[in-house]
Amino acid sequence: MKQTFQTSSAEETRELARRIASGTKPGAVFALDGELGAGKTVFASGFARGLGIVEPVSSPTFTIVQEYPCRRGVFFHLDLYRIDNPDAALAFGIDEFLYASDGFTLIEWPDRIEGLFPPHTVRVRIERIDRGDNRLITLDNPEK
Repeated sequence: MKQTFQTSSAEETRELARRIASGTKPGAVFALDGELGAGKTVFASGFARGLGIVEPVSSPTFTIVQEYPCRRGVFFHLDLYRIDNPDAALAFGIDEFLYASDGFTLIEWPDRIEGLFPPHTVRVRIERIDRGDNRLITLDNPEK
C-alpha cells in the first residue's frame, strides 16, 4: 500500500519518521531513496527517536553502518553511497542487516543493492517540492 505525506520542515519530517518507527516491529527494513540533501538523514534521526534513541544520528557515509541499541532491539542505519554494487555489499555482510530479526534496518542509497532486499522491505521516497524545506514523502509498504 502506498501512502503519501507532505512535510514543510525538517522537524515535521523527523516527527513523521518518529511516528512510523514507533509502530514498526523488529525485523523491518526501510529503503530510503532521494537525491543528495533530500532529507534521508533527517528521516533517519526521527526514526531513531521513534525507537527511543536519544543520541544524535548522523549519516554513516564513511563507516557504512552505525548500530544503535534501543529498547526493542537494534537500529541499523546504513549509507551505501560508497558501495559500487551488490557484491561489494555482500562482502561486508549486508545480509546480516537485511535479515536481522531483532533489528530495525534503514538504508540510504538502496539502489546500490537492488535485488538483495527481502520482500517485506518498505520503500520510502523523499522528494523536494521546492527550493525550501517542503518534501513529498511516499511510503510503499508491501505488507499493508
